[in-house]
Amino acid sequence: MLPRIAGHKRGVDMVREIVRACGERGVKFLTLFAFSSENWRRPQEEVSLLMDLFHFALEHEVKLLHKQGARLKVIGDLTRFDGKLRQMIDEAECLTATNTGLTLTIAANYGGRWDMLQAVSRLLAEQPDLAGLPLREQDVAPYLSTYYAPEPDLFIRTGGEQRISNFLLWQLAYTELYFTDCLWPDFNAGQLDKAIASYQKRERRFGRTSEQVGSA
Repeated sequence: MLPRIAGHKRGVDMVREIVRACGERGVKFLTLFAFSSENWRRPQEEVSLLMDLFHFALEHEVKLLHKQGARLKVIGDLTRFDGKLRQMIDEAECLTATNTGLTLTIAANYGGRWDMLQAVSRLLAEQPDLAGLPLREQDVAPYLSTYYAPEPDLFIRTGGEQRISNFLLWQLAYTELYFTDCLWPDFNAGQLDKAIASYQKRERRFGRTSEQVGSA
């Protein structure tokens, strides 16, 4: 019976725990869906509180990330955020740019369809000679917002929802999907271990047969 923002605040605390847990388990890339391009449709009061929470997290959490040797990246259409928030994002990315530990990517005002469209638009703007020609995956991939990261091995969706919700649509093509009823504010290191254990039982074939995978 708490207000919705209380869950968001607790969710920020859980980000801290999951980042630490991923680092301890040797995870090199972690991408969190903080705010989708569709979330602007939420009540204005909640959106404003989320923006305040984003400011707070950048102000208070980035130094800890830097101390842990983590690199921070923020992806999405940042033009809708106020100038102060964009400046804080730039400063946080610059501060942690040379760190070699876990890369934490925060998807904010992000949508998978937007990502693909902006990638193609940037590609054609930089290479107009490709206009009208068949595009290849290797043409588009360097222009995606996650160009610096490998494609995800594991996708985790909390809260009982069983959909991707316009998240990393291109990048999740061969990703293993894991759905749990656990709400994000309760998704602790133990829950992360359950997801990883489920992943470890999967056979990733990438179009091949089990026999081919076994012989490889």
